[in-house]
Amino acid sequence: MTGGELTVDPQANPHPDEPAPRVGGTRGTNAAHAGAEAAARIQQRLQAVPAIPDPAGEPASGVGVWNLANALTMFRLALVPFFAVFLFMGTGHETGWRIAAWAAYAAAATTDRLDGQIARARGLVTEFGKLADPIADKALVGTALIGLSSLHELSWWVTAIVLAREVGVTLLRFWVLRHGVIPASRGGKLKTLLLNVGIGLYVLPLSGALHVLAAVILGVAVAVALLTAVDYVGTAMALRRDAGAR
Repeated sequence: MTGGELTVDPQANPHPDEPAPRVGGTRGTNAAHAGAEAAARIQQRLQAVPAIPDPAGEPASGVGVWNLANALTMFRLALVPFFAVFLFMGTGHETGWRIAAWAAYAAAATTDRLDGQIARARGLVTEFGKLADPIADKALVGTALIGLSSLHELSWWVTAIVLAREVGVTLLRFWVLRHGVIPASRGGKLKTLLLNVGIGLYVLPLSGALHVLAAVILGVAVAVALLTAVDYVGTAMALRRDAGAR
């Protein structure tokens, strides 16, 4: 995998009060390379898929801030602290609380797709929504990754790579904002989907083959995140270059 190696202990954790196996280390090199190669192939195939509209690239419609799309975004943001509390309840490895944390995360992640669809379909795109939506997304994913790393279930380098990528892309968008908008690409949307699925599986108290599946999905998500970051840099440079030529 670009930026590091991914290792998974496929054995079930026999002690539920002890930390689950981590992603990181040196034993899963072959699996990590396979995940990176799969991510590269997916990124190439995405180029042939029609682009999905992104509210960030559409002009504000002039409607009020208080609408259904923005309400879903704020609901997602409000679920973040509940998810964090559920994740750390008890020892942090208790089955009941982990399932509750997964339910909160799944509900929040589901609204990420719904609010954008509703905003486009009903003409509810607002400047507030364009700002609040990515903040809610990053708060949810960041809380989950930091939480899992704090519980020793996910290596900190995985969390650091994803968060650095998210912050970097956000700063990149601000850097070129006066020249144009960088909407979410097809690869970026795939990254979000893979991250949400992988994180959701990690939050659940899984072991054995299912834990391996979670690690593979999250590994591919990290690879796609890095590939799309390069793509966003290229888009930003093109916007700056075109603005300078005018």
